[in-house]
Amino acid sequence: MTDSTIKHIGAVFPITSEALQTDIKYRRRRSIIQEFSLNTSTHGIPGIARSRSVYNRIFWTISFLFFTGVMIFFITQSIQAYFGYPTQTSVSFVVQRSQAFPAVSVCNYAPVRYDLIIDTFLNYTNSRGLTNTTDNSTMTAQQASYIRDFLQYIFNSEQDFKPYLFSLQSMLLNCVYNGQYCNYTDFTPFISSTYGFCYTFNAKMKSNGSTIRQTTDNGGSGKLELGFYAQSQQYFPYVSADASVGMMIMVHDNTELPLIEVAGIELAGGRKHKIGYKKRISQLLPPPYSDCTNNISPAMQAMYDRFTNADYTYSQAICTTICIQTYVYQECNCVNPNEVTARTIVIHGTNQLLEALLCNQTDTCFSDATNRITNTDSIWNEFCSECSQACSFVDFTITTSSVSAISTQYAYKYKPLVEQSGVPLPKNWSEIWQTEMQKNYIGVDIVSESTRVEAYTQDASITAVDLISNIGGNTGLWIGISFLSLMELIEMFYRLIRYHCYIFRRRVPDEHNAHL
Repeated sequence: MTDSTIKHIGAVFPITSEALQTDIKYRRRRSIIQEFSLNTSTHGIPGIARSRSVYNRIFWTISFLFFTGVMIFFITQSIQAYFGYPTQTSVSFVVQRSQAFPAVSVCNYAPVRYDLIIDTFLNYTNSRGLTNTTDNSTMTAQQASYIRDFLQYIFNSEQDFKPYLFSLQSMLLNCVYNGQYCNYTDFTPFISSTYGFCYTFNAKMKSNGSTIRQTTDNGGSGKLELGFYAQSQQYFPYVSADASVGMMIMVHDNTELPLIEVAGIELAGGRKHKIGYKKRISQLLPPPYSDCTNNISPAMQAMYDRFTNADYTYSQAICTTICIQTYVYQECNCVNPNEVTARTIVIHGTNQLLEALLCNQTDTCFSDATNRITNTDSIWNEFCSECSQACSFVDFTITTSSVSAISTQYAYKYKPLVEQSGVPLPKNWSEIWQTEMQKNYIGVDIVSESTRVEAYTQDASITAVDLISNIGGNTGLWIGISFLSLMELIEMFYRLIRYHCYIFRRRVPDEHNAHL
């Protein structure tokens, strides 16, 4: 219909010419939306579009809105459940024919050697007026009570305390791994606050080319045989309480600094012990699924650096010890003297490393501060919030047994080694040596009981795939939406945009011509 025709009709009929213009814009946009509504795979919308009565349209509109609301509710629940990061733990059993032999740490039950420390100790007590004696052959309970103060003095004055401790060379009689002889050089030393020098067999080292022994090395099945002479004649009286002779041992992971004071096993003298182990591995998910961590703090690294080239990993127990020491230092300007290896701390609120002094044993400040932090959640959260559990760790199920030792034949075999150890023996050694061998000999075999490894693995209960599946299931169940339904909606918007672009391109020339 041309413009001249429209104007002619407008002159005949009492209506304006604009009223007869075709409303292309409105009808075209509406037809696109109507076509989408009639043909979409989404349930409910076609019912609204094809309704012929108002009541039918209201029915389908209410139904669509109601089930859309139900769908949104369940989708919201699914999303909230996903961001709650729930987990589940699976247990599996894996047969590892060849596996890393664990680290084995041993200590003498007595922390110091009497013959090496007595003269220096008496000089200390005499100079402070605590005693007035030069008799180094006897020791009273009162004198022995000052040994902790003496050791605190040694540490605080930065003196070398190692010469006063039991060396492995003076104790080790026998070392065999899978049929091959080993010696004291195969052990890594570390210091225990309770037992002095301790020694670890098969610790992981930082040095290049260092390897961990495997259970199948030399064609064996994983067996370490050790024999020790405890040298109880050089135990410092009263220091080891009521224990007459013994050693400590701990089976642990190759990268773990052993807390042998807590997890160690006591070995009695005059016995040959057997320790069977089974390996267990635990793996936790990192944040946000758990609060686990593997981060080594500067204070923990400073503690690890005290030990000879060992490659230790994060430990929650050690982290806890250090954070308690940090609080004790803030309160007392010194740290717990019973944790001499955890003297290096980071001053709270700073990055400054500090080698703290040990508190006096008679000072109750450190024990009171320790009690406060362990029993006050707010203080604990302030100082120890970073001490989460490790994300991965290895532990061992231990079975122990023992028999009487030492046999007469082996007593004669090891007697020359004891006499050549460099440790003073009893004056009547030649008369009582068999009794002393029976008393001080400690044998122990560490063996792998099974090649089966128990693995605990933490998994996410709801993964991203599960979340998408849950959302898809709910949209499909309640209103029938799928990804193709979304593509239909995208197509409709695309057609609307294209139509508006078409109208815009036509309008610009028309307006230009009108101005002309």
